[in-house]
Amino acid sequence: MTTSKTKKLKEQGRIDNAWLVPKKVFFTKGIGRHKAKLQSFELALRDAGIEKCNLVYVSSIFPPNCKIIPFEEGIKDLLPGQVTFCVLAKISSNEPERLMGASIGLAVPADEYHYGYLSEHSAFGENEKEMGDFAEDLASTMLATTLGIDFDPQKDYDERREIYRMSGKIVDTFSTTCTTRGDGIWTTVVVAAVFLL
Repeated sequence: MTTSKTKKLKEQGRIDNAWLVPKKVFFTKGIGRHKAKLQSFELALRDAGIEKCNLVYVSSIFPPNCKIIPFEEGIKDLLPGQVTFCVLAKISSNEPERLMGASIGLAVPADEYHYGYLSEHSAFGENEKEMGDFAEDLASTMLATTLGIDFDPQKDYDERREIYRMSGKIVDTFSTTCTTRGDGIWTTVVVAAVFLL
């Protein structure tokens, strides 16, 4: 942490909590199937590589200066039993052939000292592109409103995305999505943004 940032946090009385702000994040996804719903969830977490963690679900803020790292790098930093903060999207069904999916969207501001937004979305009947676009739209719209970007919320996402990008205030958006069809036993889909302190 820079000296000026530390000084500012001390002045605000927040230095003791600064260590709780995540420095890194990675994205993962998984699918689990089992006759028991809970076991299908555990198998989805296992498929995503995060079953050994004590997951704490957090809301949608992407911390300033948070570095996005590859799954392979992030997973190495997790220990069995570790309390792990994540934004998690999940969905379950035991209906045969039911299309289901989960997605996490991310909108990153151009100013690295400003926070961004993560959004979680899960739904039945949407394909991977529809889900990913919707999750990105949610995150982008939340960030745009906090940055004061003027846009018409009735316009479709492609038009608004151009407005966001042209504003110069939002540097990047993307999503991680996972979809599957049920096969008559409990099927769970998870997508997570996993934070590392």
